[in-house]
Formats: sequence, C-alpha cells, structure tokens
Amino acid sequence: MVDRDRARVALLGLSCGDALGRPVEGWPAERIAREHGTLESFVGDGTHGKPPGTVTDDTELATILARSLLACDGFDRDDFAARLVDWYESGPFGIGGTTTEALRRIADGTPPLEAAEAARAAKSPGRKATNGSVMRCAPLAIAYADDREALERVSCESSRVTHADPRCVHGCAALNLTIAAVLEGDERPLETALAALSDDAPPELVDRLEPIPENVDPDSLVPENDAVETLRTALYHALTASDLETAVVGAVNEGGDADTIGAVAGAVAGARFGAGALPERWLTNVAGRAERRELADRLAEVEPSER
Repeated sequence: MVDRDRARVALLGLSCGDALGRPVEGWPAERIAREHGTLESFVGDGTHGKPPGTVTDDTELATILARSLLACDGFDRDDFAARLVDWYESGPFGIGGTTTEALRRIADGTPPLEAAEAARAAKSPGRKATNGSVMRCAPLAIAYADDREALERVSCESSRVTHADPRCVHGCAALNLTIAAVLEGDERPLETALAALSDDAPPELVDRLEPIPENVDPDSLVPENDAVETLRTALYHALTASDLETAVVGAVNEGGDADTIGAVAGAVAGARFGAGALPERWLTNVAGRAERRELADRLAEVEPSER
C-alpha cells in the first residue's frame, strides 16, 4: 500500500505548484525576476487575474481524474471523458487548445480516441505534443503504484482521451512510473521509469529525459508547454532539489508555462519529500486543499484487486 503522507503531499504539491505559477503563466523568467524577484509566495492578479492561491486546469483536471478513479475503482476512459466534458461545458478559464478541441468533439458525439486524433491532426506539426495530459495524470501513480504494468497502460490510455501524440502518451507513463518509483523510495526513479517504458516510446522523449538529473545543464531547460520540455524542466528541479519548496520555486521561476511546470514538479517533489515538506503559507492558502487531501488518502488505500 502506498504511503498516505507521500501520496497526499504529491497531490497537494501539484496544486501548490499550479497556484504559485498561475499568476506568471506565460511570462519569461526575466519578467518574473523584474516584478517579483524570486516568486516564492502566492500572489494575485497576473495571468487570468485571479486571487492568490487560485488553481488552474492543471489541478482541476487532476482532481477530476482522481474522482473518476475512485468512482470506478480504477481508470475508466468513458467515465473520465464524460467528466471532462462536464467540466469543459462549465466554462473553465485557461483551458488548453488541444484539450478544448478534443472535448468539443467528444461533446458533439465523437468517441474519445477519435476526438484526440482529430485534435492532434488539427494542430500545426510543431505544436502537436502539448502538455495538457501530462499535467493531470499524477493521481494514476497513486492508485496504481504497486502495479507498474497496469500503471503504464492506464497512463497512456488517460492521455489518449485528449492528447494522442506519442510524446504526450508515453510522457504520461514516464511521469507516473517516476512518481511510483519515488513513492517506493527508489534512488534512481527516472532511470527505473524509462527502463519500464514500452518499446514504442518515442526516442525524442527518452533521449531528452535520460540525462536527468546528473547530466543536465540548467541553462538548457526550455520551460514551454511542450510535453517533453515540461517533463524535462519539472523532473530536473524535482529530482535535484534539496526540498520541495526549492523544487517548486525553481521550476516556476523558469518562466514559460509556469503553472504546469510547477504542478508537475510539485507532484514529483511531494512524493519524494512527503509529510511536512509543504510550506505552511502555501498549504493554508491553496484552493481546494481539503478535497485533494481526502482524494489522495482514498487513492492510497485502493487495493490491486479492486481495480
């Protein structure tokens, strides 16, 4: 059974990284430094003009996935897709283009796999591997932590609801296998995760992640909303930092897609550092913390026979 404290901090770390990065989403690092020095605490306004501690679609989609996992005793593509459509139709802010296109098609009656492929085809070649499925997939790592084969499979399936590009699909698996290895105390979790990926994982993904954490020049990090570069930046900070706060602050202050990179780094670092790692000023001010704590506790108690 997964350590409940580490599972809890993984989901809360995701939320806190999201909330810290939300007001500077899309900003270059230079602008963050100019206006905030080092951004270390929740602030209001900025991108999307929301109050301090507000979370974005990163946290909302991860929460929807967690609810679906618990309602269905495991991953159910149709239930997850239906919940995503309900969320989409509620008019959320900041929703990504690929997610929007896929969910619009699903709402119109297109099956999820076809909708995701159509959304992929609608994008220009250089913009197909966006990070909208990577940012939401961490709850799977808690529910399936003790079944790595199933974890890889459902991580890929969860991406294909909206993001069909192989870099997104296998990026979700790489992230969740890393989180699962971290939860078990593996000292080389990313190496373990990459070794467990299926043979059809794209070389572009594997080659970009393999040097982490020892052999990466921090100046080479590219904090874009690309799935591969999001993983590279977030995993670097989460696996090299001495504590969770350092990991999340470092990730967010890279700039670019700061909320998503902060969320992914927060999930990994939360699993790595566990109880007591979250700064109290974040924990008491992040939106929706009570529900995500409860969801993590319940996911950590799921037995393999129930899935």
